[in-house]
Amino acid sequence: MIAQGSSLGSVAAPAAPSASRAEDRRGRIALVVAGLVVVLALVVLASLLLGEGRLSDAGLRSTLLVLRASRLVGALLVGSALAVSGLMIQGLFRNPLADASVIGTSAGALLGGNTTVLVFELWLAGRGLYGVPADVVQPMGCLLGALLALSIILGLLRRTGDVLSVILTGFLLSSLFLSLGSLVTSLAQERWELGRAVVAFSFGGLNATGPRHIALAAPLVVVGVGAAWFWAKPLDLLLCGDEEAASLGVNVIEVRRCCVLWIAVLTAGAVSLGGNLAFVGLLVPHALRPILGVDHRRLLPVAALTGAVFVAACDVLVRAIPSRSEIPLGVVTGMLGAPAFFALLVRMQKEGTNG
Repeated sequence: MIAQGSSLGSVAAPAAPSASRAEDRRGRIALVVAGLVVVLALVVLASLLLGEGRLSDAGLRSTLLVLRASRLVGALLVGSALAVSGLMIQGLFRNPLADASVIGTSAGALLGGNTTVLVFELWLAGRGLYGVPADVVQPMGCLLGALLALSIILGLLRRTGDVLSVILTGFLLSSLFLSLGSLVTSLAQERWELGRAVVAFSFGGLNATGPRHIALAAPLVVVGVGAAWFWAKPLDLLLCGDEEAASLGVNVIEVRRCCVLWIAVLTAGAVSLGGNLAFVGLLVPHALRPILGVDHRRLLPVAALTGAVFVAACDVLVRAIPSRSEIPLGVVTGMLGAPAFFALLVRMQKEGTNG
């Protein structure tokens, strides 16, 4: 849900900083990055040490390390993809309360992943799908679902560049895909194992991530983050408004189309690995913008690092909480993200009130 120009603020155009302010900002960026690197090192260590099985067992050590390293890399990729996609869409719509779900790609990717699992288990269980191994069927479904949502949005953008129309269409797509996802979940309950797998994917998690999943999703995330860097400058100019950006030489329609494409690619890569993880794309850019400003080329690498650290830390927390079965990662990101985001909103309101 977004509310452009609301009392909660908006993503404003960057102002030219003075020399002292620029120096102060560089100092804050260095401090933030240094802190994130330290936390990342601790998270990496904890991620490799925590989990089921003992590393002291020489026969299992290499296997456990490969599984935990795959899970760690998956968490880093998911966090980076969600944070960068959130940053792009907030800049695209000039609203800090927008995220990737606005254009329906999250719900589309989730529906695609669950639908392919249902079809595979009911009709193609135990067999390869045209030579594709079974454990990569679900990520392929996520990509197809996100591309379906993308094709609808791009079809609309070919007719009009109106942002409100895109937002409303994305909202309707999300509602439709979530309803269809509930239907798929209901159908999957006919078989206990299948129903459990579909529900677990909907809640989000990385416990089934392996090297093959990483190999499939990593190109999407890496290329998507690289494309986001390429489009960072046009996004900065769009913050000035469509007319002023166009007067500065920006092809507004082209920028929107390309940004929607890369947001969909990043979302597909993230959902195919981690399922439905809430608040990462919304919280990370929101937390960094008051510290680093609104320049996308300054924000993007720090947002990617922050999102990676956040999701990896949440995944470590999931493994550290004592329970009979592992708590879904999406539950933890939601429980941590919601109050953190609320605290940010309260701080913004206070700053707005105090001028």
